[in-house]
Amino acid sequence: MIQLSDHFDYRKLFRFTLPSIMMMIFTSIYGVVDGFFVSNFVGKTPFAAVNFIMPFLMILGGFGFMFGTGGSALIAKTMGEGDLLRARRQFSLFVYTTIISGVVLSVLGILLLRPVAAVLGAEGEMLEYCVRYGRIILVAIPAFMLQYEFQSFFVTAEKPKLGLWVTVAAGVTNMLLDALFVAVFQWGVEGAAAATALSQVVGGVLPLLYFGFRRSGSLWLTKTSFDSKALIRASLNGSSELMSNISMSIVSMLYNVQLMRYAGEDGVAAYGVLMYVSMIFIAAFLGYSVGMAPIVSFHFGAQNHAELKSLLRKSFMIIGSFSVFMCLAAEVLAYPLSVFFVGYDEALLALTLEGFKIYSFSFLFAGVAIFSSAFFTALNNGFVSAAISFLRTCLFQIASVLLLPLILGINGIWLSIVTAEMLAFVVAMLFLAGNKKRYHY
Repeated sequence: MIQLSDHFDYRKLFRFTLPSIMMMIFTSIYGVVDGFFVSNFVGKTPFAAVNFIMPFLMILGGFGFMFGTGGSALIAKTMGEGDLLRARRQFSLFVYTTIISGVVLSVLGILLLRPVAAVLGAEGEMLEYCVRYGRIILVAIPAFMLQYEFQSFFVTAEKPKLGLWVTVAAGVTNMLLDALFVAVFQWGVEGAAAATALSQVVGGVLPLLYFGFRRSGSLWLTKTSFDSKALIRASLNGSSELMSNISMSIVSMLYNVQLMRYAGEDGVAAYGVLMYVSMIFIAAFLGYSVGMAPIVSFHFGAQNHAELKSLLRKSFMIIGSFSVFMCLAAEVLAYPLSVFFVGYDEALLALTLEGFKIYSFSFLFAGVAIFSSAFFTALNNGFVSAAISFLRTCLFQIASVLLLPLILGINGIWLSIVTAEMLAFVVAMLFLAGNKKRYHY
């Protein structure tokens, strides 16, 4: 079994991070299934509504990612320092806190759902579809947060393959229930929402049972005590991932507002297709970053500077290869993927293809910023990590999506993500160069 304390060559690094990469990709793929069934079996307006309200739902779920990434960095560092008992208490504290936070956010989300959708611009039939879909998803928010959290914790517990199998189980549940509820029973957006919610229960509850009843490996749930310092530290450190999630969701809302202005519901639907495909491609970068982060945290805690330098150099080679491949793949697959989602509407298909051809160049630059943010989280430097995430997912994108359409029209909206990723690439490289002496990588 590969352990965090090992020396990682390319083969071992790829073997250890591959389950996390596959886990994130599979999570994205089964998220796309909702869009496929709603678009093809329910209609264009429900499909636009699902994509319109999804950013709000993702903001709430992102708190689980915050506890997972920030908590994993602290736990792995504690393990690297040789204190397993304290690491288990920290692990348990983060899991219990996520459950309580999830219940609170679920209630708040249900209360705020309709006014939020209305403020963002949904009205009439589209508003009703947003509410009908969102309310069902919000019931499962505690499980959704746990699912996000355990994606990081499985890697820290040195069980990335088990995390992949749990994700596969959740994904298969979603796909089968989507086909049954939407295509066979014809339950519409409620069926798609129920399928997603039940899959999140599988993804969140199965790991809870595993870590609750199995006492093997390095981590399991145990008695703990309230540790405000650990919670604050993990939350601040993981705030970059939460910031990234919130910023991406807010920016997605802004994109939808701009697209409604420049292209109406067709623009929102086309953007939904790009987001689904982007989720799958970006998932590879996220998966690698999630899988690599506990290794960095462990060797940072153990003060193994030579291994940190080796991990950074190898990671850049891997991320660079991913980036080129994804850009080329997106260009080649633009037409078949667009037809898969919106082939039933010629005008919508043409609009989606036009956006796809421009959007795909963003994959050349996105990986470095995503990895760099995760790298600094792993080093327990939440400030730099959050700065990279905020600039990449919020400031640069908001500025681009507001300014470029004034000059280029709707093409400016598609080009804005490429511009933002290029700027984030430059910022990430500057932060890495500026902190080289501090962390000895």
